[in-house]
Amino acid sequence: MNEKHAPDTPDIPDIFLKPYDPAEHEDALYNTWEESGFFNPDVCIEKGVTAADAEPFSIVLPPPNVTGTLHMGHASMLAVEDILVRYNRMQGKRTLWLPGTDSAALATQSKVEGIIYKKEKKRRHEIGREELLKRIDTFAEASKDTIIGQTKKLGSSLDWSRYAFTLDETRYAAVMEAFVRMYDKDLIYRGARSVNWDPNLQTTVSDDEVDYVEQGDPFYYFKYGPFTIGTVRPETKFGDKYVVMHPDDERYKEYMHGQQIEVEWINGPITATIIKDEAADPEMGSGVMTITPWHSAVDFEIAERHGLDKEQVIDERGCLLPIAGEFAGQHIKKARAAIIERMQEKGLVEKIDEAYVHKVATNSRGGGTIEPQIKEQWFIDVNKEFIMGPSEISGVSESDTVTLKSLMRTVVDNGQIDILPERFMRVYKHWVDNLHDWCISRQIWYGHRIPAWFKDGEVKVQITSPGDGWKQDSDTLDTWFSSGLWTMSTLGWPEETDDFKTYHPTTVLETGYDILPFWVARMILMSTCLTGQIPFKNVYFHGLVRDEKGKKMSKSLGNISDPLDMIEKYGADATRLSLIVGAAPGNDIPLSENKVRAYKKFANKLWNISRFTLTNIIDADFTQKPTHSDRDKEILDTLRSTVAEISDDIENFNLYLAAEKAYHYVWHDLADKVLEESKPVLNGDDTEATYARQYVLRECLVTSLKMLHPFMPYVTETIWQQLPKELKESEHELLMVTKWPSK
Repeated sequence: MNEKHAPDTPDIPDIFLKPYDPAEHEDALYNTWEESGFFNPDVCIEKGVTAADAEPFSIVLPPPNVTGTLHMGHASMLAVEDILVRYNRMQGKRTLWLPGTDSAALATQSKVEGIIYKKEKKRRHEIGREELLKRIDTFAEASKDTIIGQTKKLGSSLDWSRYAFTLDETRYAAVMEAFVRMYDKDLIYRGARSVNWDPNLQTTVSDDEVDYVEQGDPFYYFKYGPFTIGTVRPETKFGDKYVVMHPDDERYKEYMHGQQIEVEWINGPITATIIKDEAADPEMGSGVMTITPWHSAVDFEIAERHGLDKEQVIDERGCLLPIAGEFAGQHIKKARAAIIERMQEKGLVEKIDEAYVHKVATNSRGGGTIEPQIKEQWFIDVNKEFIMGPSEISGVSESDTVTLKSLMRTVVDNGQIDILPERFMRVYKHWVDNLHDWCISRQIWYGHRIPAWFKDGEVKVQITSPGDGWKQDSDTLDTWFSSGLWTMSTLGWPEETDDFKTYHPTTVLETGYDILPFWVARMILMSTCLTGQIPFKNVYFHGLVRDEKGKKMSKSLGNISDPLDMIEKYGADATRLSLIVGAAPGNDIPLSENKVRAYKKFANKLWNISRFTLTNIIDADFTQKPTHSDRDKEILDTLRSTVAEISDDIENFNLYLAAEKAYHYVWHDLADKVLEESKPVLNGDDTEATYARQYVLRECLVTSLKMLHPFMPYVTETIWQQLPKELKESEHELLMVTKWPSK
C-alpha cells in the first residue's frame, strides 16, 4: 500500500505555494477556453465532447444596448445564463449560447445627438442623415467592443463565432422580411391614431417605453356651462366642445345624448355637445368631463366610438396652434399661467387645488414629457383575424383562423411556454388581454428603415424600390420589432438553416422581469405569427440588483456597483456567486461589497482545500480498489446526494438553492468535517484506511470542482489544470467539457 504523504511535500504544483489571486489566472484562462473552440457546439461534436445526436440546449443572450457599459443587472443575467450553459454542456448536451448586442436605436441616437449638441451646438437636421448615421455607427462599434470585453471578464462561455447585432446585414434582412410578410397578412397597417409623442426627441414612443413619474401640479376646477370639470392641463382645453357623462348617472338624466348647449369658454362662447359614454366615471369629481381627442388616448377612443371631431391644439414642438387664439405660438409650459389668468377674469375658475400629486407620462429613453398626438403611423393589429400557416402550436392547426392575441395566450395557457416564477404568468396574461395595436414606426434615422415606398398617393410595401419616382418612408421601426425576432433571426431565419432547425425553439429565455412586456411578449407574438413555433420553452426572470439597503442602483444616488470594479478587487467567481446566492427567481437582490468579499474568501477556501487534498493524495496509486469503512461510505453517499440535489435544483431553475448547497457542502461538510477528521486517518499507521480515505478525498475534490464549475468557473478550472491526469479520470484536459458527476 501507499505511504502517506508528508504535508510539506515538494511534489504538488508550485502554484499552491501562494494564495489564490484571480488576476493572475482569469484573462489567460478565458483565452484558453476561447482557443479551445468548446464554446462552439459544432467544435464539441467534432472533438468528441458531444454526440452529434445529443439533445440540444440553447439560449440567446438578451442583447445589451450599445449605449454604454454593463451594470450589475447585466452581470446577474450573465451569471445565471452561464451557470445553465456550463451545466448543460457538462451534461453532454449540444449546447449553444448565442451572443449579440442591440442597436437600441432611439436611446443610441438620442445619446449621440446629445453628445453632438454639447460639443458642436448642432441638431440632427444640421448634421444630415448620412453624417449622423456615420457618427452613430462609430459610437455603437466602440460601445460593442467595450460590452464584449466586459462580458468575457465575467467568464461567459458564449459562442462568439455566432455573434449577432440587431442592425447587421443578416438581422436587417430578417426584419425586412418579417415586415413584408406581416403586411401581406394584413397584420400591419398605416393609419391615424393617438400615439405617445416626445416633443424633445420628435418621435413616437411605444406604450411600454413610457414611464409615469409622480409630480405635483395645481388641479383646476372650471365652470363649463352648468357643469364643473377638472384638469391639470388647461392648455389643452381650447378644443373641448364635447362634455361626456355616464349614461346611468342620475344627476344628469335630464341631458340627452347629442344635445347641444351654449357655454362661455376661454376665447368666447362655444356650442358644446352632450355625449353619453361609459368611460365617464360617476365616482370621479362631478362625474362629467370634457374631452380633447387629439391629445389624449382615452379621449381619442371616445371620439372614435361616436364619430366626433378631433382638433389639434398643440403642435409637435409643444406650442399652441391658431385654435388657441391670442395664445397661439406660445409653448404650453409658458402659456398655462396666462390661460388661467384669462379664465379667472371670465369667472370660469371655481377653485384650484395646489397640492395635487399625479403621474406624468415621460419617455424612458430620454426623459421628455409625452404629449399625445394623432399621427399617421404604422401599427401591428393584434386583433385582426388571419389564417394560420404551418403550426407547431398545441391546439392550433394550419388553416385555423387566429389573432395575434389569441396565439400569445394559447402558448402559455397550453403549457408550451413555462414562465418562472409563476406569478409572472398572471402579469403576462393581463398584459396580453389589455394589449392595444402596437405602433411600430419611429421618427428617427438610426434603425431599420421601413420598407414602404410612396408615389402619387400610392403605397407599396416591399424590400427593394419599385423603381423611379418612388420615395422610401423616412421612418424607422421600433427597436422592439427587431428584438422581437431575436430567437429567430440569430439562428438564420427566414432561411431554414441547420442552426434554426436544431436550436429553435430555444430552451430558455433568461432576463429581468421588468422587460416582460417590452421583449418577452413581443418575441412570442413575432415567433408564433411568422414561424408557427414558440420562441422558447422556458422563461426565467431574475430580479433587479439593488444596493444593500434595497434601493435601486442609480448614478444619481451614487450607489452603483460596477461589475468590473468588483472583478478587479475580488475576482469574477466571487462577483458571480454574490449575484446568485440568495437570489430566488424574480426576487430583487440586495448587493453589498461585503457580500462579494465574502465569496472571495470562499474561493480562497476552495484553493486551500485543494492544496491540502493534493498534498495528501498525490502519491496514491488509484488503480487499486479501496476497502471503505462505514464512515468512508457515508462521506461518499453525502457527496452523491449533494450532487443529485444540486442537479435537480439547476434543472428546475432554482440556481440560488444549488449555489447555496454547493457552498455549504464544500465549506461546512468537506472542509470543516471531512478534512478535519481525515487528518488522523492520513497520519495513522493503518495503510488500508489511509488509502481508502485518500480515494474518498480524491472523489470529494474532483466532484466538488465539477459541481462548483458552473458557478465559479475560473478557480475550479485553475485547480483542475493542476491535477495529475490520473486523478481526473477524464478524456479532456478542460474542466468545462468534463462530464458532470452522475446523481
